[in-house]
Amino acid sequence: MRASNLDDIDQHLLAALTASARVSMATLATQVHLSRNAVRQRIERMERDGVIAGYTVLRGDAARPRVTAMVMVYRADRMRGEHVIDALRGIAEVTRCDVLSGAYDLFVTVEADSMDRVGQIWEQIAALPGVADTVTAVSLSRAIDRH
Repeated sequence: MRASNLDDIDQHLLAALTASARVSMATLATQVHLSRNAVRQRIERMERDGVIAGYTVLRGDAARPRVTAMVMVYRADRMRGEHVIDALRGIAEVTRCDVLSGAYDLFVTVEADSMDRVGQIWEQIAALPGVADTVTAVSLSRAIDRH
């Protein structure tokens, strides 16, 4: 199902779930004037059809890591192997890894509790076999956050 094929009730359900994925079926049913079972079936259909791809937890400011760093990685193999990316998957503070075109091969986002931990992670990344060079930048503040 494409998002454009959703009726007004589906759109309302999506908007309510986007605002709070914890909203109860009873509350949703009341909002759209349907039974809880009908709402559950609609949500299950949207999940099955890929309109709803999953649910997540967004951490509040108190629980968010205090330091965000971006590590640009130049790989010696110039993208031929997966071992660097596989190793990055094993570092919990690596929240994102993009494959780039241009001078650097990977753009790695690190979210850690402290600058010391960022330094430890940088050392770990720089020591990985296949990593030829890195450039690291630390975020001073976040001007736009569309998450």
